[in-house]
Amino acid sequence: MKSITRRRLITTGIAATAGVAGLAVADRLAQRYGLVPPDGCGVYGPGETLTYAAQRLLTRHSLAREFSRGMISKTPFANETAPPSDEFKVHQAAGFKDWRLAIDGMVARPGSFSIADIKSLPFKSQITEIACEEGWSYIAEWIGTPLVEVLREAGVSPQARYVVYYSIQKDWWESVDMADALHPQTILTWGMNDGDLPVGFGGPLRLRVPRQLGYKSVKYIIRMTVTDSLKSFGKGLGSASPEAGYSWYAGI
Repeated sequence: MKSITRRRLITTGIAATAGVAGLAVADRLAQRYGLVPPDGCGVYGPGETLTYAAQRLLTRHSLAREFSRGMISKTPFANETAPPSDEFKVHQAAGFKDWRLAIDGMVARPGSFSIADIKSLPFKSQITEIACEEGWSYIAEWIGTPLVEVLREAGVSPQARYVVYYSIQKDWWESVDMADALHPQTILTWGMNDGDLPVGFGGPLRLRVPRQLGYKSVKYIIRMTVTDSLKSFGKGLGSASPEAGYSWYAGI
């Protein structure tokens, strides 16, 4: 059988997925839209690439399903997390009044935002589902500030490609591309079901990414870094998830 290079395999799949003819066209699409994910390597790399490419080519601006209030889960269960750190306990005892979200990297105005600062920006609510592959799925009303509003305040660079975000809990971090970072449904959540966001569900601040599986919606957010490359973060796979065996891109 004639051998085929990984690059040719990837671009052939992208061409088929996008409905375009020719590898040259697929190459240009890959370069223009960044269709190879950070974990697009190894045995499962081609599959990860084709999944990500198909989503970005066909559903880049799609919306996650939103539900009526009557469909909010009556008794949702918060997924399990590691015991809170001492640093978190100090913030919790103080009512989170000193909680800050730091933003750095490819922004014109690096700095930090208090919860009050974030709440002062335009906010929205949405009734969407946490879709968890481990079974912690439920529908809730999420109230918060679109991430795009905070990025606009920080002056995000046009050359930025990713936003990396960190929990106060050690070694818990994720990233999304700018398509999801700037998406209107991606919100810095500080409220749930008409009240404050409970600690068990990520309070005081959680990033909700409703177009992806639940593990992308990291709890207890304290820092974000805007970047054009993920190679220098962790093992270069894009987040802690692929380092633990999950996919970097978890679109639903």
